[in-house]
Amino acid sequence: MKMDVLLGLQWGDEGKGKIVDVLSPDYDIIARFQGGPNAGHSLEFGDFKHVLHTIPSGIFRENTQNVIGNGVVIDPIIFKQEIDKIREIRPEALKHLFISKKAHLILPSHKTLDAASEKAKGQTKIGSTLKGIGPTYMDKTGRNGLRVGDILRPDFSEKYDFLKGKHLQLLRQYDFDMPEVQNEKAWFEGIECLKEFELIDGEYFINNAIAADKKILAEGAQGTLLDIEYGSYPYVTSSNTVSSGACTGLGVAPTNVGKVFGIFKSYCTRVGSGPFPTELFDNDGEFLQSKGHEFGATTGRKRRCGWLDLPSLKYSIMLNGVTDLIMTKSDVLSGLDKFKVATSYIIEGENIDTVPYTYEGEIKPVFKEFIGWKEDITKIKSYLELPVELKQYVEYIEKETGVPVNIVSVGPDRDETIVRI
Repeated sequence: MKMDVLLGLQWGDEGKGKIVDVLSPDYDIIARFQGGPNAGHSLEFGDFKHVLHTIPSGIFRENTQNVIGNGVVIDPIIFKQEIDKIREIRPEALKHLFISKKAHLILPSHKTLDAASEKAKGQTKIGSTLKGIGPTYMDKTGRNGLRVGDILRPDFSEKYDFLKGKHLQLLRQYDFDMPEVQNEKAWFEGIECLKEFELIDGEYFINNAIAADKKILAEGAQGTLLDIEYGSYPYVTSSNTVSSGACTGLGVAPTNVGKVFGIFKSYCTRVGSGPFPTELFDNDGEFLQSKGHEFGATTGRKRRCGWLDLPSLKYSIMLNGVTDLIMTKSDVLSGLDKFKVATSYIIEGENIDTVPYTYEGEIKPVFKEFIGWKEDITKIKSYLELPVELKQYVEYIEKETGVPVNIVSVGPDRDETIVRI
């Protein structure tokens, strides 16, 4: 049985958590493959609302195993906070949580380095979540990092002190205080919390499951346009958010990847700095921000809003080999008289329909306009019952991308989801 992959096709915040939760009953294992507590995957069913940062989004499904893969970076403090919250509401959910020994640890000093680096950039800051993600991946690639498996070693404290000492030296160059050391007690409490779970050789766990014909869904964080290689560099995250990242983040060969589910909003959003060709600064932008409750699940920051960007969507589909598209937040468009989609860009007088190497200079989107609809669609259960205007929009996207839109989300609740297959 091949491993399926689910990931975002925009700048994150596409609704991955909800869709993983919806799909989880069809899978034996949900495995996070990259990112860390900079992710915020929101789940909502009935009166229950919960945001996950590190733990896979299948955690509340009774018969699903959940794996934190080696490509993930873990902050023990935030991990323990997540565990404590789940124990308060559904403690039985944690019995099927497994953690790869090769996942890297975020130290308190990593977060301080993150803040110092961002402050030093001044007006050119990238809009980091300040969770220590970048510095942790830097230590990983620099072969200095601490991994989850290290917490079982007798010399773990010495290894921690050595890495913290290197960070202190770097911080002196920034002339930056280090208040995060005050969290060391909470950090080591988080380490003890990690020890309560089964620490696994993740690559063997996943590949043995594949060999046993288990159904596996790899869950991505952030979005394709934030990928360190292919995103809007340098305004990107520090990991590979594309489908190939699932292979390295879980130790799975490309030949063992099956379906690739690509999630996109019916419009676009972005948190923090960076280019956004279709960004809106008018009443339509305020409408999307307000109706879509566009605030970061991790940071609480306002999300910038704009129309769907078709060149970047096609780019993401190409990079990921997407087989199934999933449209979320289609309900947010309800009430608009008209809405738009960018079909190409005008750059230096030339009309192009591909994503440019750099977004520097003036980029003018070329838009196609669609007629909106007024009715509330959140309680609709069948695709056939959707407003004709929305169906025309969905079918236009299918035609332009060549990929079927097999799921349409019409609201935040897990039941507010229309599956067309």
